Amino acid sequence: MRRASRGEALRTLLKERTVVLPGVFNAFSALLVEAAGFDGVYVSGAGLANGLAGLPDVGLLSREEVARQAQYIQGAVSIPALVDVDTGFGEGLQIERTIQVFEWTQVAGVQIEDQVDSKRCGHLSGKSLISTQKMIEKLKTAIRARSDDHFLIVARTDARAVEGLESAILRAKAYRDAGADLIFPEALESEREFERFAKEVPGWLVANMTEFGKTPFISVPSFAQMGYVAVIFPMTLFRVMAKAAEQWLGELRDKGTQRDWIGRMQTREELYRLLKYEGYQARDRAGGDSGG
Repeated sequence: MRRASRGEALRTLLKERTVVLPGVFNAFSALLVEAAGFDGVYVSGAGLANGLAGLPDVGLLSREEVARQAQYIQGAVSIPALVDVDTGFGEGLQIERTIQVFEWTQVAGVQIEDQVDSKRCGHLSGKSLISTQKMIEKLKTAIRARSDDHFLIVARTDARAVEGLESAILRAKAYRDAGADLIFPEALESEREFERFAKEVPGWLVANMTEFGKTPFISVPSFAQMGYVAVIFPMTLFRVMAKAAEQWLGELRDKGTQRDWIGRMQTREELYRLLKYEGYQARDRAGGDSGG
């Protein structure tokens, strides 16, 4: 029986319900998301830059660095991963190569945005965009380059903060016409804007429910009612883990012991269960007993 690709699996889910994709920044965080029962993960460009290299989200990681982490993440979990590849690492043949490389990692798809290089975090001011035509060319190149028609091409537009909502809608329609599978309007500023965008841009839409940005808190059921088929939480897990780490490090510095935090830790047994440690041991024993 043929096994469905991750892209095919995610497409099936998107047809059934609004899919929540928590952001991850390494394979371990992806394992936590899968264990919690989510249907997929979003490989956050900011999360990789911040967590892997201690860098801001300004497009400093290479295609090879991002692809290696995506391979680790998708290899660790059975649920599909959607990967943020920023501006796609170039134009023309570079976009073609990007699609080939990320298909090789077996992820479900990639997200490409219409900012210039070097890009900025989507919820910061001072962003600049490439022309609509240049983005269309990128998307068409990406679509031609994929060998699996199920591999998802997500087009993100940052136009709301630069050119206004009307421009974001016009760009989104053009990107849809170019063949993008999903449209991702970044940094919309109200529930009314999300509603209008969904009405004027038919088809599959992604909503970004990040914190500390331009978008107010909107629940997944509300996004689903508006017609968004996926909701990402790109940095929420990262921020929660980082805050807990800051608090514990402060207590270690001040008290010299971790004793008061034992009840707030993942235990050794829970970690081994998450990593399927016993399965590795059993296979290792079976391999050692196979002959000789």
